[in-house]
Amino acid sequence: MHRRLATGLVASALSLGTVLATASAADAAPADKPQVLSSWTQTSASSYNAWVSARGNQSAWSAYGFDWSTDYCSSSPDNPFGFPFATSCARHDFGYRNYKAMGTFSANKSRIDSAFYEDLKRVCAGYGGATKTACNSTAWTYYQAVKAFG
Repeated sequence: MHRRLATGLVASALSLGTVLATASAADAAPADKPQVLSSWTQTSASSYNAWVSARGNQSAWSAYGFDWSTDYCSSSPDNPFGFPFATSCARHDFGYRNYKAMGTFSANKSRIDSAFYEDLKRVCAGYGGATKTACNSTAWTYYQAVKAFG
């Protein structure tokens, strides 16, 4: 009797362990999450465009558990002097929040800040003359702020 009970308890414990392990594996983010995050936080226009596309279809990336929240340009204007910096700020927030969640923020902060600056300069590239100069100057100021205080 005791042997049958012990065997039943061991079998139950093993079954429960299998269920818990399966649940944990199902809840885990895909193994390529760090690579996807890296691909969306590079300085290139293609990285920016891929992130914008993914942001527009967040449900397709739900298994990854990315934090898409943003306060845009925080306490700075999102569109200073009419320059549309909000999306660049949102991608910057995405990089900061997700690398912090993964515990690898320090190793990636400089690149995220550089990507932010490149994004802002791409906004400014759409202008000419004095307006472009003013935009680039504003972009430089925003970049210096995140570099120092971000």
